[in-house]
Amino acid sequence: MIYRLILSLRNARYKGGRHSVKAPVPTICVGNITVGGTGKTPHCEMILRLLLDSARWGSRNIALLSRGYKRRSKGFQEVLYNGSAAMFGDEPLQIKRKFPPVVTAVCKDRVAGCEALAKDGAELIVLDDAYQYRKLKADLDIVLTPYDRPVSEDSLLPFGRLRDLPKRLYDADIVIVSKCPYVLDPEDKSAMARTLGFDTYDPDTCIATRPSVSRAGRKAGKVDSCLLLFTGINYDRPTPVFEQTDSRYIYSHKIVLFSGIADDTPLRNYLSDSYKIVEHLHFPDHHAYTKADLRALRKAIKHNPTAAFATTEKDAQRLRDLPQMPRELLERLFYFPISVDFLSERERELFTEKLTTL
Repeated sequence: MIYRLILSLRNARYKGGRHSVKAPVPTICVGNITVGGTGKTPHCEMILRLLLDSARWGSRNIALLSRGYKRRSKGFQEVLYNGSAAMFGDEPLQIKRKFPPVVTAVCKDRVAGCEALAKDGAELIVLDDAYQYRKLKADLDIVLTPYDRPVSEDSLLPFGRLRDLPKRLYDADIVIVSKCPYVLDPEDKSAMARTLGFDTYDPDTCIATRPSVSRAGRKAGKVDSCLLLFTGINYDRPTPVFEQTDSRYIYSHKIVLFSGIADDTPLRNYLSDSYKIVEHLHFPDHHAYTKADLRALRKAIKHNPTAAFATTEKDAQRLRDLPQMPRELLERLFYFPISVDFLSERERELFTEKLTTL
């Protein structure tokens, strides 16, 4: 109850953009209301791809700003391609390595971070996980909610996984239901819209009406709506974490899965279609691997000497920081690159149009 009260007071303070400022250049915020596990990083990557492929933004200076969760550095830092996860955070480093031309930076103070990037020539900034940073008002707010645990069916911390008021979902310009099965018909999408509390949803236009507007208000022309879109996860072929990794291990029918992310269920389901998962070790989100963890992994190797070892793309960034990676683990360690995409071409077109009209 105390947590809800604090969030309510904070929301009242910033409602309607009061006490918020805008960055010197257009900004796109990608955030969530749930604590982790919604897919913010792959959605940021999808946005960067769409922007870089567009006629409007493809030849201009695009930047990405993140807090750099659990990094050791302080203040504003530009992420280096050959940097470490310890210095910049695993997610910003992953993005920088995938998009070398995009200036990627970390800064806890998003207002100061945007000002520094704009001063350095950025013409548009993607904000990773900044929906709760109310001092900065983005030009486009995109909020993710997972298909298997929608915001409307969850509870605030510590009883659930919500870190913000559920009704803040309706403040977004675009709501994306992430981690969807790839076969959803219009009725399935309409059912999810009802589950999320939207009054109406049109599968053709992908427009959902927010419940904050009464029927009388809509009749008077005061329609308050947003785009409601649906995405699914794709995994690419296994990629060696290290140059010394032996590619022959990937042809094993057995695999040991370990990860330090909020929810590795999609990867586990994907791997189970092709491999027998003989062991599964799950660590906390953004976990910094220790010598004790490596001992546990070496023990798993002894139990499964012919198995390949699989982890997530985000974990791979942190594992490369380890100074003494056991050779027997190094030679059999792979990650599976992740990406997201919309369930229909129509959704992709509507989303791209929003991005490119900023």
